[in-house]
Amino acid sequence: MAATMQNGFAGNPALVGMGPFLTLAACMVGNVDRRTGMVMNIKVIDRILRAVAVPLTRKYFYSGDERGRGAVTGGGDLVLNVREVVAAELAAYGDGDVELEAVELGLSPFLRLTACAKEQTVVEMTERFEFSAAHRLHSADLSEAENKEIFGKCDNPHGHGHNYEVDVTVAGEPDAQTGLVLAVGELQRIVNARVIDVLDHKHLNLDCAEFRELNPTVENISRVVYEKLSGSFGGRVTLRRVRVWETPKTWSEYPAGD
Repeated sequence: MAATMQNGFAGNPALVGMGPFLTLAACMVGNVDRRTGMVMNIKVIDRILRAVAVPLTRKYFYSGDERGRGAVTGGGDLVLNVREVVAAELAAYGDGDVELEAVELGLSPFLRLTACAKEQTVVEMTERFEFSAAHRLHSADLSEAENKEIFGKCDNPHGHGHNYEVDVTVAGEPDAQTGLVLAVGELQRIVNARVIDVLDHKHLNLDCAEFRELNPTVENISRVVYEKLSGSFGGRVTLRRVRVWETPKTWSEYPAGD
C-alpha cells in the first residue's frame, strides 16, 4: 500500500498532475584562473546546461503532449544521466583544470536530488520538514551569571519559541524501474513518526526526555534528530545528514565535515 502524504512541504510523489517548476544546479571545482578570477566562465556552464541538461530533463518529464516518466517516478535516474552528459560536455570543452563536482535537481523548493561525481551510482535525496517548539537555553553546569552572559534572552525561565526547519538527506541507488531512491511518502512517514510528532508544539526542556538534561541548542537538536533517524531506512538507503534551521540565518548540521 502506498504511503500517504504527511509533510505539507512536499507532495507524494512530488509534482504528480502538476506542471513542474524545476531548478538545476551544477557545482564545479578547479583552480582559479589568474586572468579572469574565475574557476570557469559561467556563460560556458550555462550554455552546456541549456544545451544538454534542459532537453534531457524536459524529455524525462514530458513526451509530446503526454506526461513522461518523471510524472510518476522519482527522478534519481534522471539526475545521474544529467551528471553524465554534463561531465561529457565539460570534457569535450577541454578545460582539464575544471571538474564537475555535483549536479542538483530541485523538484520543488523543499525536495531535491543530488548526484555527486565521487559516487557514480548513488543519489542523495533531501526533503525539508518543519516543527514548532519552545526551549530554554540554560546549562546546569554554569552559574546563573554565566548563563545570562552566554545565552542572554534565550535563558528566559519560561522559554521562547522557534519555527524549526529540518533537512533530512538520505542516499542510495535509484530503483531501476521507478527511479526512486526512497518513496517520498515513506520518508515522510519515518521522519514524522520519529521526529516531528515527538518535537512539534512541545517545550523541549519540559516535554521531551531527550532534552531533560541536555541543553536544546540547535547543535544538540541536529544530533538528536540524526540519532532518532539513524538505522530507520533499511539496507538499501542510508541516512547521510540532518540540518536543522533554528532561524533563516542559523543552522547546524550533523554529522559535520561531509
